[in-house]
Amino acid sequence: MEPPTIFDVAYAAGVAASTVSRAFNKPGRVNEATRQRIVAAAAKLGYQHRPQNRALAGLRHRTIAMVLSDITNPHFFELIRGAEQRAKASDATLVIVNAEESRRIEENQIRDLATGVDGFVLASSRLDDEVLRDLARAHRIVLFNRELAGLTSVTFDAVAGCRQILEHLASLGHQGFTYCAGPPNSWMGAARWAALSSGAEARGLTAHRIGPYVPNVTGGGAAADGALRTGVTAVVAHNDLLAIGIIRRLAQRGVRVPEDISVIGFDDIFAADFVHPSLTTLAGPGSHAGRLAVELLIERLGARSPREGEAIRLPTELVLRESSGFRPATSSTIVD
Repeated sequence: MEPPTIFDVAYAAGVAASTVSRAFNKPGRVNEATRQRIVAAAAKLGYQHRPQNRALAGLRHRTIAMVLSDITNPHFFELIRGAEQRAKASDATLVIVNAEESRRIEENQIRDLATGVDGFVLASSRLDDEVLRDLARAHRIVLFNRELAGLTSVTFDAVAGCRQILEHLASLGHQGFTYCAGPPNSWMGAARWAALSSGAEARGLTAHRIGPYVPNVTGGGAAADGALRTGVTAVVAHNDLLAIGIIRRLAQRGVRVPEDISVIGFDDIFAADFVHPSLTTLAGPGSHAGRLAVELLIERLGARSPREGEAIRLPTELVLRESSGFRPATSSTIVD
């Protein structure tokens, strides 16, 4: 279990995170009754206050850069919101950078910004391991949706999450599924496929993999056509955008979801509840992940001798909606 954060205390006390910060660092600026409520909440949660002055001493520019693999992906909205809240609590500015799914652009943006920011949160980085290690030797970095030995990272637990998907499909009578892969250099995509493929046989499922596909709605058209050729009764998409594109293409081809084929995504973006049929998807605490990533970065900035990177894996939850259903009587869904 992870230690409680300033945001956990704020939620328990019914106040803003900035109020909790003032209660510990500048108690004279907080109403005494409120301060006592915050202190009581912190004690109950076991929150250990670390004076801000040491951590914030590392914020020379008071600016943190968050580099996103694709800013148009709604998956990052909650991550950004949480990161911005945590940065604001430390009087820091969060700068958002779009890498456009390009390793070259991502690396160039980091190097261009390096002299003007205090550190980086790299979300779904597409950079090679050695490039990341090289950058980490010169700059404070926290990874999101990516793990690399020696670097601090925050991810959603792929193994436990994929286990939920496999058990859900097995419980519905499916005998196999096709995984529609996203970008070939996606660390999380590879982790998901590894978890899905390794756990399938134990649950009586056959796992197929096709792709890669561009991880957006448009890419879902080609993914749907490819999935139909495998003849399976269930599809697991790299992300929700791809899954929504798959559902749309299946409708165009007269294939019913979930009566003929079930579709499951990852990320639980806001559109997952509005597409028809609504999308079954694996959700993670995006806002909390954003807050935690920035908090870890600030801690590293303030440490005289930063500890070796730690990999934090947050829990996930399979959100059941209309796009997944029982295996149809006829197992083949190939459409000519």
